[in-house]
Amino acid sequence: MGTGVRLAGVSKRFPNGVQAISDVTLGFSPGEVAVVLGPSGAGKSTLLRMINGLEVASEGSIEVGDLQVNPATLRSVRRRVGMVFQQFNLVPRLSVMANVLCGRLAYRNWITSVFFAFPESDYETARHAIKSVGLEGREWDRVDRLSGGQQQRVAIARTLVQGAQVILADEPVASLDPATSEEVLSLLVALARENQVTLILNLHQVDLAQKYADRIIGIQKGKVHCDVSADALTPELQKSLYR
Repeated sequence: MGTGVRLAGVSKRFPNGVQAISDVTLGFSPGEVAVVLGPSGAGKSTLLRMINGLEVASEGSIEVGDLQVNPATLRSVRRRVGMVFQQFNLVPRLSVMANVLCGRLAYRNWITSVFFAFPESDYETARHAIKSVGLEGREWDRVDRLSGGQQQRVAIARTLVQGAQVILADEPVASLDPATSEEVLSLLVALARENQVTLILNLHQVDLAQKYADRIIGIQKGKVHCDVSADALTPELQKSLYR
């Protein structure tokens, strides 16, 4: 089941003085599919990276369910929060199975991590996840022999075996062709709805956002410019967001 996410008065200022995010307050409900839109450099990626602790907020608070995101809770937060990246973040020479099993590392001790000695229950979970993303029969193929769309499916399967209650996807289809982009987004949204996982995506493609999102959040210069349902993103609102 999904879990909620809340940001209250969150700001991020980098050491070089760049103000990436300014006083953002947002809430995401369990099972919601939300897309964050905005110009390049608006702060979209920083926003997602703060939710799973890859960046530390300069001000404000972030909660994932009943957990406050801070250095002391990072291990627990990252069990709940899965991340899908634009560049897949897979280990190219390892198999599909090995890459998917990486999603279980947070639940295993250091001996398992070093020797990759996962119990059979983890393999069964991984096989189920691989089947659910349409890669049954490719378990032992090296991922660098797969297409870009197939590699992104492996990354999604990795978040499934992680047991993520929240999935953050940062430009997950930016490096894919239009047809494959639709396939990957359809899969990601379907799996999120099926498992009641909270899904927050950063996208550049407005048409895809309107097609797949329950809700669209526009970020401009680090601030929330709009927060509307997908069908309420009018051409005028789009123009003002990308002005």
